[in-house]
Amino acid sequence: MPGLVVFGRRWGIASDDLVFPGAFELFIRLIWWTGMLVVYSMHKGQFNCHGGGVLHSYLIVLLVVLASIILCLGIIVYISMQGTITNPGPRRSIPALVYVRAVLYAPELVWACLGTMWVSDESLGCEREVVSAVIGAVVASWILLFVTAVAVLVVFDPLGSRRGRHAELHGERDMESSESAQLLSRARSVAARVWESRLRLLCCCLPQDDNHRAAFSSIAQLIGDFFSDTDLVASDIAAGLSLLHQEQDKMEQCRDPEDVVVHSPLSPPTEDLQAELERATHCMQFAVAAYGWPMFVYSNPLTGACKLSGDCCRSRSPEYDIVGGDHLGCHFTSMLHTTGLQYRDFIYISFHNKIYEIPFYVALDHKKEAVLVAVRGTLSLRDVLTDLSADCESLPIDGVEGPCYAHKGIMQAANYIYKKLINDGILNQAFTIAPENRLVITGHSLGAGTAAVLSIILRSSFPGLKCYAFSPPGGLLRLSIPNMEDLKRRILRMVSNCNKPKYQILLRGCWYEVFGGNPDDFPTELESRRQEELSQPLLGEQSLLLHRSPSYQSLASEDSPGHCAHPPLYLPGRILHLTEDGPTRRTCFSQVKYRADWSSETAFCSVLISPRMITDHMPDMVLRALQSLTQDSPFSLCPASHSRTSHLNVI
Repeated sequence: MPGLVVFGRRWGIASDDLVFPGAFELFIRLIWWTGMLVVYSMHKGQFNCHGGGVLHSYLIVLLVVLASIILCLGIIVYISMQGTITNPGPRRSIPALVYVRAVLYAPELVWACLGTMWVSDESLGCEREVVSAVIGAVVASWILLFVTAVAVLVVFDPLGSRRGRHAELHGERDMESSESAQLLSRARSVAARVWESRLRLLCCCLPQDDNHRAAFSSIAQLIGDFFSDTDLVASDIAAGLSLLHQEQDKMEQCRDPEDVVVHSPLSPPTEDLQAELERATHCMQFAVAAYGWPMFVYSNPLTGACKLSGDCCRSRSPEYDIVGGDHLGCHFTSMLHTTGLQYRDFIYISFHNKIYEIPFYVALDHKKEAVLVAVRGTLSLRDVLTDLSADCESLPIDGVEGPCYAHKGIMQAANYIYKKLINDGILNQAFTIAPENRLVITGHSLGAGTAAVLSIILRSSFPGLKCYAFSPPGGLLRLSIPNMEDLKRRILRMVSNCNKPKYQILLRGCWYEVFGGNPDDFPTELESRRQEELSQPLLGEQSLLLHRSPSYQSLASEDSPGHCAHPPLYLPGRILHLTEDGPTRRTCFSQVKYRADWSSETAFCSVLISPRMITDHMPDMVLRALQSLTQDSPFSLCPASHSRTSHLNVI
């Protein structure tokens, strides 16, 4: 639904977003009005105290003002419930009602001030019940006025004046396309500046050096461009995600469990899957250890702190110095507990963390006869900025013809670690100690993507190199720009095709996420459309687009300019896909079983919506799932969802 346009600007709220806040305020004001009416009825004719005349007038006018506000709120809530997300016609009177409601704030503010003065100066001698009621009314007035002011700030759109102007011009049929393009270009430029200011404010604690300024500018440009061609508010996105999650669950329930899994050409089904799982489980322990003490304590909430407390403050000899400020040694101690290695097995440990520069360590794994490089995943605000630097950057690969691309932030992080390993002689030192060992690189999340790119860079120098990347970008959390554009298109398609009001979608979605049940089968316009028409945007979708963006067009055409601007990024290497295998509903602490299958990189080109996206992505969850497969012992889990499948990927 296009944002609500009142007072000459667009706001970050739609005309169908007033149902829940309006109903809540209506409930509060009904209780308030009823209480004041009871007080007035019980003490009518007994206002003989000092200031009693003012008190009588105050109560009468307050009841009238509250009744007017209640009537206005009731109409607003009723009108806001009409229509659908893309059919605001039945709600065309909402702007006028908002103006009326805004006018009613004036007498309420005046009466709040009058009540405050009466309580402080003229309430002496009046009955205690009446004075208490007036004090309650005054406090309630100021609280509601304050909450309203905060709500206005929350829904305020800094780009509202430009978007409102663009919405008006977009509706004029005689508008020149060049003027529209110029207006959109200016809006995107302003949006980029606004997002850059927001990022600077959010990251005010970080040093403002050249790398951070460049990252802020790049991320702001991406975010501004991503949202500039749509007129969606936050609740529209929430409703779309809810519908998309139920649609995906419905498709999963209809899928034949005996369907053949699409295998990667590099991973024939006959390969020894169990042996590969055991090697992956072993490497995952090192990937988890790279997170240091925070992940150790998170994974062991009852005993983690106690296990670390005895060794954290123990002094270390100079030969075991750690780069990056592990002054108490807690990171190192947690790594010893997680990996089972000895002090002497660690060659280099760095917890130095800046944008594009992420922590890693190098150790000797005698059990597998490997020199192991483990890269940490996202754990700090700097890592988030590295994640969000999602532009494509050229990645030269020996023996591969044509251009190759990688995630910019990950590429920069891989180059940083490469320079440390080679230029500082870290790998040379490790192979001097263990010349027969082979190189193994591992990591989780951001560290997995960095490990994968680092392996590609180092492969020409170390032909026997192995890489184990767990839940890398391209999985369920962080995707390339085309994948996010695909998600945006599917959200647009879901909200434009649903014929139910938004408040019903959100209520049903909350119930489904919390209590489960069958996915709702909302009627859609798709049911009567021919298959060849499905690649074209629906009229409802076009109404949500301020301007047809190249990225949106690229989803339907591989030859479009948008396809060249943001080429799709895929997971490299062989892919093991872990899925939860069990009933659709489980009780808390029930046994969870997983299954592992070889998969294809094309199976991870879209986003799977689930409330367990973050939970399944956590490194301790991935490790426990792998251990349950290798040890054939399911573990207990208190699930956050009723979803049948949980997705974890290993490459």
